[in-house]
Amino acid sequence: MGKLTNSMVNALTEPGRYADGEGLYLRISPAGGRRWVLRIQIHHTRNDITIGDARHISLKNARLEAAALRAQVAKGGDPAEERRKAKKKVPRFEEAARRAHAEMCKGWKNGKHQQQWIETLELYAFPKLGKRTVDKIDGPMIRDVLAEIWLDIPETARRVRQRIGAVLDWCCAKGLRDSEAPMRSLARGLPRQPKRKGHFAALPHFEVPAFLDTLRAKPMSAGTLALELLIITAVRSGEVRHALWSEVDDDLTIWTIPAERMKMGVEHIVPLSRQAADVLRRARQLSIDDNPYIFPGPISGAALTDMALLELVRGMDVPVTVHGFRSSFRDWVADETDTADEVAESCLAHSVGNKTKAAYLRTDFFRKRRAVMQLWADHCLPPARIVAMPAQPVATIQQTPVPVRNAATLPPLRRHAYR
Repeated sequence: MGKLTNSMVNALTEPGRYADGEGLYLRISPAGGRRWVLRIQIHHTRNDITIGDARHISLKNARLEAAALRAQVAKGGDPAEERRKAKKKVPRFEEAARRAHAEMCKGWKNGKHQQQWIETLELYAFPKLGKRTVDKIDGPMIRDVLAEIWLDIPETARRVRQRIGAVLDWCCAKGLRDSEAPMRSLARGLPRQPKRKGHFAALPHFEVPAFLDTLRAKPMSAGTLALELLIITAVRSGEVRHALWSEVDDDLTIWTIPAERMKMGVEHIVPLSRQAADVLRRARQLSIDDNPYIFPGPISGAALTDMALLELVRGMDVPVTVHGFRSSFRDWVADETDTADEVAESCLAHSVGNKTKAAYLRTDFFRKRRAVMQLWADHCLPPARIVAMPAQPVATIQQTPVPVRNAATLPPLRRHAYR
């Protein structure tokens, strides 16, 4: 039997705590508030759990609620934690994905990756999972999302799987679900994907000059010029598409790509050949007033998309990728010159050797890279085929003549030096 009665409860007015027994108290605040409170040990820690307002909960009901809470604790439960979870709003998957993306993308330097990350979820995950709260998403639900694309677009499907897992793990870290993403068990619920064979499709280096002849025969546009510069400088697609006029020196001999736009996160200085300078001079004719991009889109004025160059290559009916031209350059260096591997890899902005070697090798081989890149440009576009500038340049073109280095200072070609 409890110590309190209904008449006592109604008569009590003094602020304080009045015990009924087994941890149940009537607590009266100085302001006159009256609440039922249960004091109980949960995992060896004392907790005061509020049952409710004594004006609306009778003594009998308070005792019943206290008994239920004690029974829950006896079974290993934690009523206080359960109440905290109930108060916390659990977001739906779409909301959680956008919040997780906003936090994680701050550490990503690739703008294309930032956009693709959320777009893949919008396209493939949100239709089935977007409106479900994250605490209710389980393995079978994720499996159903992936099953539709697992064999048709395997690489994209793997990315969707990884990104769904990243969102759910983020939710777990935030206390929005009890466990991390159940990704390990998915392997048994999905068929084996075909193995990806080979690397980026590339054009044999001896076919690159003919490819460029065909490219230069097309009407001049930001896309054709960007692809031409990409080939003769051996840079990555994103580096040339987002190139800015402020990154190129006045003489059109050096292009400095800042670290935040490089895959390796290190500033890369590109020596510009005479042919590369010619591309930039022609790009000036298409420049838009006050537009910082060297190759702006014709309509938006923003940087070209990756699909712009890819569609251009596809339209030329050759089974290669844009990235494959870097491989064409690397094969040419190995087959046709005696260039050291460190210099060739530095031309591609790759890390040189292991960490120990890189710690001591601080040079960027700029002088040697300039010679190699001029040789490559001469191979791709022999000087006799370079299109001359118009006699009357447009107002945005610098009219100071571009200095030309003596070709006699360049190292001679050596065929099949690497075997």
